[in-house]
Amino acid sequence: MTEYRCEATTIEGFVQQLAVGYVASGYYFYVCGLVPEHKDARAIDRKLISKYQIGISKWARMRRKAQGIANVQYIRHGRFWVLLATHGKHPFFLPEDEGGEGSQVKDVRRVPIKFASYSIGHRGGHAHVAIERGTYLELRSYFWELALRRPRPVLEREFWNLPFEAYAPVRRQFVTMFKRVNERRQIAGLEPLNFSCLRLRRRITKPFEVVHESRAA
Repeated sequence: MTEYRCEATTIEGFVQQLAVGYVASGYYFYVCGLVPEHKDARAIDRKLISKYQIGISKWARMRRKAQGIANVQYIRHGRFWVLLATHGKHPFFLPEDEGGEGSQVKDVRRVPIKFASYSIGHRGGHAHVAIERGTYLELRSYFWELALRRPRPVLEREFWNLPFEAYAPVRRQFVTMFKRVNERRQIAGLEPLNFSCLRLRRRITKPFEVVHESRAA
């Protein structure tokens, strides 16, 4: 088997690889979980990669697909992990008592993956990454409350520092909150926020790049 990289070093990299690398490529079926505190996460990685024969070449994956056999991917950040599979036959889909994931398997097109206040799903033929609904509603209420209580520079800084990458659904959520704030400020005769306070360009990351302490500081 080839070397298989599965440990994402940042939340942004994890979400990007999960959505753009896997879900967008047809890995719709998934199981997720947490590595128990008393267990070695990398030992769990090795166990799952071996059990489902994940660490294979792209050519082997192509052959499996042509034969109607599902391919499986695995990714982890911290102690949160996700196993994903494409359509096809595979031990991954067997019942739990036969060594598979069975009834635990979900379809990302129906039940999005929730992680770090993101919702990662699949809609309209594309991977769909948004701020998880509960978090979004909290943020919307937060900005509504602050709209008349904070000066323009403070609110603009709050918008700029929102800790979410600007995938298309996230951008729409940003713009909706921004417009609500400006509408409320306009009614009150306050100076509107500048649209440039929104981060509308998604940063591309290297999901498995080692982040050194000096760089992260």
